[in-house]
Amino acid sequence: MKRFGLAIQIVVGLILGILVGAIFYGNPAVSTYLQPIGDIFLRLIKMIVVPIVISTLIVGVAGVGDIKKLGKIGGKTILYFEIVTTIAIVIGLLAANVFQPGVGVDMSTLQKTDIHTYVETAETTQSHGFVETFVNIVPKNVFDAIVRGDMLAIIFFSVLFGLGIAAVGERGKPVLAFFQGVADAMFWVVNTIMKFAPFGVFALIGVTVSKFGLSSLIPLGKLVLLVHFAMIFFILVVLGIIARISGIRITQIIRILKDELLLAYSTSSSETVLPKIMEKMEKLGCPKAIASFVIPTGYSFNLDGSTLYQALAALFIAQMYGIHMPISAQITLMLVLMVTSKGIAGVPGVSFVVLLATLGSVGIPLEGLAFIAGVDRLMDMARTVVNVVGNSLAAVVISRWEGQFDTAKAKKYLSEISGKAA
Repeated sequence: MKRFGLAIQIVVGLILGILVGAIFYGNPAVSTYLQPIGDIFLRLIKMIVVPIVISTLIVGVAGVGDIKKLGKIGGKTILYFEIVTTIAIVIGLLAANVFQPGVGVDMSTLQKTDIHTYVETAETTQSHGFVETFVNIVPKNVFDAIVRGDMLAIIFFSVLFGLGIAAVGERGKPVLAFFQGVADAMFWVVNTIMKFAPFGVFALIGVTVSKFGLSSLIPLGKLVLLVHFAMIFFILVVLGIIARISGIRITQIIRILKDELLLAYSTSSSETVLPKIMEKMEKLGCPKAIASFVIPTGYSFNLDGSTLYQALAALFIAQMYGIHMPISAQITLMLVLMVTSKGIAGVPGVSFVVLLATLGSVGIPLEGLAFIAGVDRLMDMARTVVNVVGNSLAAVVISRWEGQFDTAKAKKYLSEISGKAA
């Protein structure tokens, strides 16, 4: 198994699970033997949510203290990131609402007790007024909120605590180092748990197909296609418009970064191409000071592809379970995503972790994540490309906004690239 990467192992688990489910369709023995394996995998991924959210959010928010020191550039960068990320979330929600990829499979009989609880939670959340919802965001006791897994309260505390660490300066550095260590350790735990993912995916898909038949897989295909179309739309239209306003074409940036984009797509990791992106954006006319600040900051605060996918996937899972998500719940989802997506490094599978933190806060079953785990890598590749293009463009935007973009240097570099291509 070590010869093959995790993505291949998960795909093999997915295919074998589908085969077993199809061969033993309607046989209750499949659920009897495979469901415990799936349950163990689900418990493992639920186990890691709270420590990851607390540690990564505190580290991410505390980092804003350094951003403030950069003054005007830092403020403009964060403002731009927040606007573009919000647009990405809205596009993800719109795509899910218009095309409804999760409609067409009845998951209501799967794990009835758990789903019933989640639906009750969702209905309770929806019945609360906005005032009560916002009041409940503030925890009476943070340890109680952690025990109950109350994500909104945990996020509120983590953000406040992160700001506190940034405010006390040098005295907060040991605390920040501790939480950075916790975050690093938890990502090691995530990587270790994900080694069990092929077995979990095999078991859960096998149970699903044995109960609902092969027709239950149609929504998965719809989700993969819709995610890719939404990503292409976001790059060409949204980022394309922003690029034109900044005096450059988005196709020129894609041409400059074609090798990096291919590497990012194949590895599902934007971290692998960070040094080359910064180097090329400097050659394009961005000052070194701006490129070396904006692009790494974007890896935590400007994950456009990830947030678009998370919004779409969250509604996909809700639709799959027949859970109605009113506008109020979708606004809550957007606000939660705006926070949970910050401070997360651009490493493979991180969007899966963010989704774990997000779904529970709006009453969507976490079990649905296991259903999309097998195809998550296919979508991870697409969202990584969007993240890379978005962060590269951000360096140009901020350089232009500051009046420091070297147009002559950009023209020369673009002509060199065109000459090489010819």
